Order: sequence, then structure tokens, then C-alpha cells
Amino acid sequence: MNLIVAVDKNWAIGHQNHLLVRIPADQRFFRETTTGKVVVMGRKTLESFPGGEPLKNRTNIVITRKPDYQKKGVLVAHSIEEVLEMCKEYVEEDIFVIGGEEIYRQMLPYCDVAHVTKIDYAYQADAYFPNLDEDPDWEVVADSEEQTYYDLEFYFYRYERVKER
Repeated sequence: MNLIVAVDKNWAIGHQNHLLVRIPADQRFFRETTTGKVVVMGRKTLESFPGGEPLKNRTNIVITRKPDYQKKGVLVAHSIEEVLEMCKEYVEEDIFVIGGEEIYRQMLPYCDVAHVTKIDYAYQADAYFPNLDEDPDWEVVADSEEQTYYDLEFYFYRYERVKER
């Protein structure tokens, strides 16, 4: 299973249920990487999308504690265990966890690949992603050249869970 996230220099991912910044190249990477795949997210992440609508051309799985939650075009799960059971129907490499903070933290142990866009700027934030650079279970296996969007510098990283030696 994969996850995909954009973080600032403090591993922040959001503020008041919004992305910190929208970078066209990062959004394009997200779209190209997840189209035709399964995306797993929390309810608040879904509600942060335009019109609160699921992402097109993807299987959208939403985790929520609301027992009667329903949304057209969405598969609903009420626990991590339920999501993991649902995900057995799909190829593991085609599943992407896309947020938010609580879902990333709960799903991280089940992921082997993390696509991280690192933005070289510190934003005001209230949601964070675990710092994989400080986690011995993860290592960088690929990174991009410096990218720029106006005066922002950012990089694409691929982390993989360290296999038992």
C-alpha cells in the first residue's frame, strides 16, 4: 500500500482543513499517480474537495466514525480494520492513502511506499505528517532535482519501508 502527501519543512500538511499551498506540478503528480487507482481518506478530507465530491476516475474509500454516513460514489468504512478488509479486493500497489493527519497516522504501518512532496517553506499549520526522515523504518530511495513554483522550492521524494535484513 502507498501513501501520497505534500509536506512543508516541518512536515505540516494542512491548516483548518485546507492544503497549505497548491502547486500545479504537485497536483499533476498526484493526479497522474492516483488516477485509475484506489484512494483512502478520512471524511474531512473528502469534504475539503471542491463540492465535497469524490475524486474522478478513482475508487474512493472514506473512513468515518459517523455510523449513517453515505455519499454517492464513495465506499464507506468505519474502522481501519474495515478499510484493510475492503482493500483486499484491490492490488496493493494500486492503493493510495491521501489523508488527513489521523488517517495517515493510522494507515502508515500498513504502507510500504510513501510519495512525499517536500516544500522548502514553513507554513502556519494545525495538521502534520510523521517525519519519515527521523523514522528508522523508512528510507529515501529516489528524489527529484529542485523544482520551483514562483519563489517556492520543492522536491519529490519516494520513501520505502526498510525491509528486514
